[in-house]
Amino acid sequence: MSRRVLSPRLACCAALLAFAASPVWAQPPLPDSAPAASASAALPAQLQDFTAYVDSARKQFEVPGIAVAIVKDGKVVLEQGFGEKEAGKSGAVDAHTLFAIASNTKAFTAASLQILAERGKLKMDDRVIDHLPWFQMSDPYVTREMRIRDLLAHRSGLGLGAGDLLYWPPTRYSTREVVQRLREVPLATSFRSAYAYDNILFAVATLVIEETSGQSYADFVRDNLFKPVGMDESLVDMTYLKPGMDVAMGHAKFDFKDLKPVPPMAWVNNPGAGGIYASVHDLAKWMNLQLAGGALPNGKRLFKEESQKQMWSMLTPMRIGEPPVPELAAVKPNFAGYGEGWFLTDYRGQRLVWHTGGWPGMVSRLTLVPELKLGVVVLTNQESGAAFNAVTYRVLDAYLGRDKTDWVAAYAAAVKKSEDKADDSWKKHEAARDRNGKPSLAVARYAGTYRDRWYGDVVVAQQGGKLRLTFSKTPQLVGTMTPWQHDTFVVRWDDRSLNADAFVSFTLDADGAIREARMEPISPLTDFSFDFQDLRLAPVKNAKDD
Repeated sequence: MSRRVLSPRLACCAALLAFAASPVWAQPPLPDSAPAASASAALPAQLQDFTAYVDSARKQFEVPGIAVAIVKDGKVVLEQGFGEKEAGKSGAVDAHTLFAIASNTKAFTAASLQILAERGKLKMDDRVIDHLPWFQMSDPYVTREMRIRDLLAHRSGLGLGAGDLLYWPPTRYSTREVVQRLREVPLATSFRSAYAYDNILFAVATLVIEETSGQSYADFVRDNLFKPVGMDESLVDMTYLKPGMDVAMGHAKFDFKDLKPVPPMAWVNNPGAGGIYASVHDLAKWMNLQLAGGALPNGKRLFKEESQKQMWSMLTPMRIGEPPVPELAAVKPNFAGYGEGWFLTDYRGQRLVWHTGGWPGMVSRLTLVPELKLGVVVLTNQESGAAFNAVTYRVLDAYLGRDKTDWVAAYAAAVKKSEDKADDSWKKHEAARDRNGKPSLAVARYAGTYRDRWYGDVVVAQQGGKLRLTFSKTPQLVGTMTPWQHDTFVVRWDDRSLNADAFVSFTLDADGAIREARMEPISPLTDFSFDFQDLRLAPVKNAKDD
């Protein structure tokens, strides 16, 4: 989730796509018990000051802790922690510290489906309704033609982040209820015509895995991925964390300014989109498996090389935007697209396979350079995509034999520009506001239950002379509404870590009765998963029951 340079999940998903990279070089493996810093002598010359460089990124972007792993030619070159697990408290990040890897989970979901395909449990081009007969999209044609492979490729016709409010912030809906409500989520484009990052179809993929394997998603991933790869420290979601575990605490800037810890979050109704917690020690093994085409160190295969080719083949082309600042010109790719759970771009002539992840208080990036057998993963406990990119590119340039670039400064410039744009956006709202424009109705008349066909009920209640807005299935989405102008209000959420305050606008019919309420995020830095703009909230007396 997030807010800084771009919402972390934007970074995780799409927007930082111009920011990918590649490398060259190798070194001896580290024993699991060896101090991470002991590998420093084997690093390329450009990385001899790597600790100081990572610390400069932490300082610039206010990140308490970072963990990094580098693999090359099947060897672990470096796995190291930097900084603190929780700001201001004892406890250093190390190679075994667990972080939420968020959307980096999507590659595990894709691998799970390919494994099931190899076992004859499904075909990647099976229709989803062949396995989930009750599955429905809002368009009958898309329902009928949606294939298993489509679930992984962000080309369904849904808009960016559509339906995310069904599970983000955490809701009381089950995974099946989330997927059943998909039939009411509107499409933004025609089927397979455009890229738009989504999470909700990975909930569908989660159910397909469970239906075809006969196991829960957590059990399948644990038995068929974590165990054979040797990822003994990894967990499928936060509910498996136990007291005393080596786990990082996430941090967010409350109200976009005050850095504070945020509690761990479980995404139990869509684990296949972003639930996994892992360490860089475990992710180094995952990267080496990927770079070996699915082959395990013992010679056995987790999945066939052909399956990996499918995962790394472009299914959905993506538009290439201009870098936000000139300092980032070098990371603009020549091609960009999405495969099955992976972004596909290039950097300095090398193909990249990568993904990012964003979670409350944590963001990450995992990058592979297949032709060089090189991988780097960066996990952080703050919502700064700028930090993981600055670290990733320093590593990639070093292995490519490139001169050092101050990526910390480059991304700091991008952050400043993003924040300046957000400030300008607020000033425009202030300038357009009619301060004499009072609500058309008495405040009490805006109170009531409003229903959106895909989300459900949102309640506006009068409490102590104020209007309070509550999302019925989302405990964190409770806030106070204050008049802005005319029939538009501002809702400020009680949880100030969300950074998702929104406008709430009511429309009236000819008789002065409320016909509908619409919402939209106030700040352009608000994470796209707060898809308030897709809600069509009708007073319950005018709404049809589900």
